[in-house]
Amino acid sequence: MQVYVEFALIENFCMDFALLTCAKVAVKNPASYLRIAIASAVGAAFAVCFPLFNLSGALAVVVKIISILPISGIAGRFQSLKGFLKFALAFTAATFISGGALIAVFSLTGVSYTDGGGYILSSIPVGIPLFAVICLGLVIKKIVAKRINSKVVEVKCKIYLGGKYVPANAFFDSGNKVYLNGVPVCVAPRHIALQLVDISSIKTYAQIHTVAGEGKLAVFTADKIEIDDGTQSKVINNVLIGVSPKHIAKVVLHPDLLEGN
Repeated sequence: MQVYVEFALIENFCMDFALLTCAKVAVKNPASYLRIAIASAVGAAFAVCFPLFNLSGALAVVVKIISILPISGIAGRFQSLKGFLKFALAFTAATFISGGALIAVFSLTGVSYTDGGGYILSSIPVGIPLFAVICLGLVIKKIVAKRINSKVVEVKCKIYLGGKYVPANAFFDSGNKVYLNGVPVCVAPRHIALQLVDISSIKTYAQIHTVAGEGKLAVFTADKIEIDDGTQSKVINNVLIGVSPKHIAKVVLHPDLLEGN
């Protein structure tokens, strides 16, 4: 089977983008899709160059597995080694599962294929339509999220911790992209947080990115948060709450809370 370099680059880029996106979603990594695209380009270049090394057997497998580490490092945004390892493991799992599934399907259907340095290249460009499906899914998700957030503008909430609770006005903000180790973080006014926890004793911080620059946000875990939009009430356990360093009047709820507990 003859494989052109241009085709191999495009196919591997598309497959890498799809697999890295799956890893990002699986571990809820806050990385941008630009980072995913850059990492996918690096992965595609490696996959095309790998056959030139003339490696085989266990050494080839080890080199392929090691290559996952820098690709994952470029693709994700991490605040700890644990977060990086979770992302890399998710990417590795997605790679092996998809590769095994493709080999099985191609073997059963008689489609010719070749090993493109870690990913499967065939006469059927699997990666390209998969890339298109992923992009379409991201667009649909963004549209749906905007519609949901436009419906739930302001809500009432109660934040519980240690047998106490504080009622507050709140709203869902689609621009809230604060995560701590892949877990979404809501942001509460300082006076709300003070009623629940001694802020000076907080040892956990989340990195925040705003138009004014970067900073750190003190974070504590509430036992639960009860959200009431006027028609129904929803209770979510173990919610991360960040203490706003600036004055805000309402609790800023993370849009991911709309997707489940």
